[in-house]
Amino acid sequence: MAAKAPTTDLDARFSSEDATPTGWAEACGQLETAGVYWLTTVRPDGRPHVTPLIGLWLDDALYFCTGSEERKAKNLASNPHCILTTGRNDLDEGCDIVVEGDARTVEDKALLDRIATGYESKYRHHFTAPDGTFHGLADAIRRGDALIYEVAPSKAFGFAKGRPFSQTRWRF
Repeated sequence: MAAKAPTTDLDARFSSEDATPTGWAEACGQLETAGVYWLTTVRPDGRPHVTPLIGLWLDDALYFCTGSEERKAKNLASNPHCILTTGRNDLDEGCDIVVEGDARTVEDKALLDRIATGYESKYRHHFTAPDGTFHGLADAIRRGDALIYEVAPSKAFGFAKGRPFSQTRWRF
């Protein structure tokens, strides 16, 4: 079942006069194909924590994994509010996407298997080769040895760069 389409608003204060809102379908395409995401969580003392990670856009939510002793897992245990960001590091083209939401752990075996398969498909040789960066991670996901988080967007932003430039807000 498809999620309800978000409310889309163009923020004219931060957009070219001829700009139009970025479509949610375009944003989802970028979330699906992004190789790296930046996760922002909040430490127990209120300071932010930001880290790059790999992830997966599946069924209208972002998924990522971590170990139970890593800072991001500890932060999310006490405060599930987080932000995931992806985009390009240039000023003249592309669209940066920012997703706000609450992280929840995934325990459903069928969903964990779909997530593991999605990671294998998306990251291919980085994920399966013995000398690859993420070797064995899919098996750890399937066994339940890695914490998997789901973040369904509560709000998202798109920052289109170049001409025209725009700022789009999606509310869910």
